[in-house]
Amino acid sequence: MTHPLRLRAFRLLFLGRTVSAVGDAVVPAALALAVLRATGSTSALALVLAAAMLPRLLLLPVGGVAADRFDARRVAVLADLTRCATQLVVGVELLGGDPSLTHLAVASAVGGTAAAFALPTASPLVAGVVDAAHRQRANALLGASANASRLAGPALAGALIWAAGPGWAFVLDAASFAVSATLLAVIAVRHVPPPQRRSLTADLLHGWREVRARTWFWSSLLGHGTWNGAAAVLITLGPAVAVDRLGGEGVWLLMLQAGAVGMLAGALIAGRFRPRRPVLTANLALASYAAPLILLAVAAPAATVVVAYGIALAALGFLNPVWETVVQSQFPPHVLARVTSYDWLVSLGATPLGYALAPLAARHWGEPLPLAVAGVLVLVACAGTALVPDVRRLNWPAPTPPEPAPAAAPAR
Repeated sequence: MTHPLRLRAFRLLFLGRTVSAVGDAVVPAALALAVLRATGSTSALALVLAAAMLPRLLLLPVGGVAADRFDARRVAVLADLTRCATQLVVGVELLGGDPSLTHLAVASAVGGTAAAFALPTASPLVAGVVDAAHRQRANALLGASANASRLAGPALAGALIWAAGPGWAFVLDAASFAVSATLLAVIAVRHVPPPQRRSLTADLLHGWREVRARTWFWSSLLGHGTWNGAAAVLITLGPAVAVDRLGGEGVWLLMLQAGAVGMLAGALIAGRFRPRRPVLTANLALASYAAPLILLAVAAPAATVVVAYGIALAALGFLNPVWETVVQSQFPPHVLARVTSYDWLVSLGATPLGYALAPLAARHWGEPLPLAVAGVLVLVACAGTALVPDVRRLNWPAPTPPEPAPAAAPAR
């Protein structure tokens, strides 16, 4: 079997995605520090984050339609160039020394809109440059690269902020998007357009019907959405429990580091291990996230919580490449971006709900109860997919002949 990195198109895609992942990993810490330095207000930070999140959520399905209609590569290039411009604007604003909250919020909203069009292109790009037989390893390589970037990102952000200020972190992110767009522009990606042109509403409904027609897919999405909502509860309440009951801030930092290492390890395992029942295996592994939630709720020893969190995030790192490979094999190419957009919509949509409900519940009943409830919900939702016959039966498709190479990218 040819290694995916021996394929020129995937090699350039992998390099572009790795560079942009490194840039993105630097931004969260820089954004928080920049806004707090400029305003001294956590409400201002929440406003900037919401300005990015809302258009991303609202426009994800539209982004899926665009990628299916107009070629995922072109949509991804335009999205990368847009995000390059917005991050450069933020960087220049911060370097000027007197940033405007309005300008930061508008730039975040434009960047969130571009992200709504970029996210659905991820799966079609891989499917368009890598044959079916190689996709699990290709997805695992991309997952490992993204997780390694998350592991190195905070350290790089700290060095940049300490040496030159948060503005340069955004300049670096802008440069990473420029590199990604350039590499995407020169590769050839197979594109299977929809068989007929429909209205936007009809295209959205057609994508939704494809989702509803596969019980294994939408039942798993319910589990994945519950996982994301529970993860928001842990991220919101976990620091307080770690500081107050487990030994201090160092415990929380260790948990985050263990999670990053676990996700990297899980992605590497996914590149080597091909379970016979991929969705069932991955969903059952994902149910392990209940362990750190419940252990935090009962204030278990810090070492136990850290190890449990690392294992749970390893399950997530394993699930992502396996899930993406199965989706790429089970849906027609001309609806893949729309299906991916609905997948992201469910995952991202549950996160703000967890952020909103966790502090309210903790205020009334204390942190242990919402953490424990979230743990039980994750266990039931993820492990409960084993009750769905299609989840239990779904196997890898039979090997297919290599797909024809895509035509050369048009000259620019």
